[in-house]
Amino acid sequence: MTAPGNQVTSEVGRLRTVLLHRPGAELRRLTPRNNDELLFDGVPWVARAQEEHDAFAAALTERGVEVLHLDRLLAEVMAVPAARAEVITAAIDDPRLGATLRHATTAHLAGLAADDLAAALITGVAHDELRGGRGLAYELMGRGEFVVPPLPNLMFTRDSSVWVGDQVAVASLTMPARHRESALTAALYAHHPRFAGAEQLYESDLEHLEGGDVLLLAPGVLAVGVGERTTAGGAERLARRVFARGLAHTVLVVPIAQERATMHLDTICTMVDVDAMVMYPAVADSLQAWTVTAGDEPPDVADTSELAVTGPRPFLVAAATAMGIDRLRLIDTGLDPVTAEREQWDDGNNTLAIAPRLTVAYERNTVTNAALEAAGIEVLRIAGSELGSGRGGPRCMSCPVLREALPG
Repeated sequence: MTAPGNQVTSEVGRLRTVLLHRPGAELRRLTPRNNDELLFDGVPWVARAQEEHDAFAAALTERGVEVLHLDRLLAEVMAVPAARAEVITAAIDDPRLGATLRHATTAHLAGLAADDLAAALITGVAHDELRGGRGLAYELMGRGEFVVPPLPNLMFTRDSSVWVGDQVAVASLTMPARHRESALTAALYAHHPRFAGAEQLYESDLEHLEGGDVLLLAPGVLAVGVGERTTAGGAERLARRVFARGLAHTVLVVPIAQERATMHLDTICTMVDVDAMVMYPAVADSLQAWTVTAGDEPPDVADTSELAVTGPRPFLVAAATAMGIDRLRLIDTGLDPVTAEREQWDDGNNTLAIAPRLTVAYERNTVTNAALEAAGIEVLRIAGSELGSGRGGPRCMSCPVLREALPG
């Protein structure tokens, strides 16, 4: 598989290629004892979650979208020695293990075939699954404890990477349960021929920055949410890099509440047309943005040049100005406060645009979907009763790799 060209310059250009991860055995590792630590609000019915995800992938394929599966690409890239070394090093970078158990775990993982290694890195390795386990840390572990924890959030592929133009930003994920996701994603982009030559815009060891907080509002215009998962430092670093590399002229930095229900900017709002978005009504009038531009001298690769920062202004106003349009239309969902809160919690505003005025949404958010259709947006409804237990919608579960450029 060779790279046909990867580029994303907007949220709504016709989607041609997307990276998904079908949830698998890693979800079976969730229990009432560990689901909070692993960032799930419950223990999902795995078979049903897989059915729902399969239907999501099928809906995209039926609309002409090439679907890449992360686990399959990872298995292929695990045949590359450098990639194997990188992900194994990340897997044992855990202070719980101690030197003896780290050595034993390295030997176990290094001895696995490519497919088995990819599966182990995603599903995790439990105490009683480790061949040759030894050492004090190993002896003191319970049988059900994980030497290498599972990655049940891997299905939210938007968070661990985001494409800006023809470059990919590998996220610096905030929550400890998700740190290793970036190592897998980075190895994929660095070593798989599908992404040959792709330049990395951001790395996982930098300030915290997550893909769910990055919206490509229009060519050259990014919005970055700063809240529970992305820091102001991460937003500043990304701004410097997109300016220095000519990938954007304006970055809007948008403070959001540091809460579970609004963990990312895309849980609050998503684009559904070139000039329209759907937004959680409770924040529509209060959401603010700081406008960041390169200033007189564009930032250099050393990330030390001064940036021009103005604001804050109402987000919708600042966005329209940066996008060069008269007004950024807000789809009025007409929701009462209780219904709005319910549909926000169920990712009603986390939609994935396949093209202008064509979007994918969870079927359960009936009022939001009806409002979108009344505004001329075609909605492809998918089931998400089990997928949603990790608090993520269609946009969270998809990383666009290639979108057509918008006309003009």
